[in-house]
Amino acid sequence: MYRFAFIVSAVLVLALGLASPAGAHVTVSSSSTQPGSWATLTFKVPTESDTASTTGLTVQLPTDTPFTSVLTQAVAGWTVKTYRSPLPKPLTDDDGTTITSAITKVEWTATDGGIGPGQFGTFALAVGPLPDSGTVYLPAIQHYSDGTDVDWVQQAEGGAEPEHPAPSIVVAAPPPATAVSSAGRDGWGIGLGVTGIVLALLAGASGVALARGRR
Repeated sequence: MYRFAFIVSAVLVLALGLASPAGAHVTVSSSSTQPGSWATLTFKVPTESDTASTTGLTVQLPTDTPFTSVLTQAVAGWTVKTYRSPLPKPLTDDDGTTITSAITKVEWTATDGGIGPGQFGTFALAVGPLPDSGTVYLPAIQHYSDGTDVDWVQQAEGGAEPEHPAPSIVVAAPPPATAVSSAGRDGWGIGLGVTGIVLALLAGASGVALARGRR
């Protein structure tokens, strides 16, 4: 029984270790992935250096499917600057207005100490509209106080995550809601019941083994 408990513990520790992230990357999350919607993009920026602080972040916005509207959020201790560029192909918005340029780069710069080692910061943009579908890559450059830069610009190839992946979101319509059948619910309940019985038997066996050990 003791050997069995040790094996179970070792398996749990190994599983938790495999589930831990490989590294702290600059990532982005979106409040919406609905095609054509407006969304808040939140960039999470951890400082991986043990000695230097993050003092700047530069994010490139798409030009093939540009955002016609980009709003920045004020961050205490940081300044933000946007850069507008001509588009390779003019666009027409919902109001029939022809758009020939868009914001294609955003820069945040620390005015104080920045993001220290062992810390992370967040930076948000309100953008829209999102494209009809596909992966939107938002390459980022992380600037450190010691003068080094980390380029988070690589795109995944062949299903393998690159060493410095670019922040990205996947735009897709949500799948239609499906009702859970009674058979599925019954199967879930049976599974929980069997799990409870197994755990109870293991607990009982452990108690018997301990009692015999005391004798």
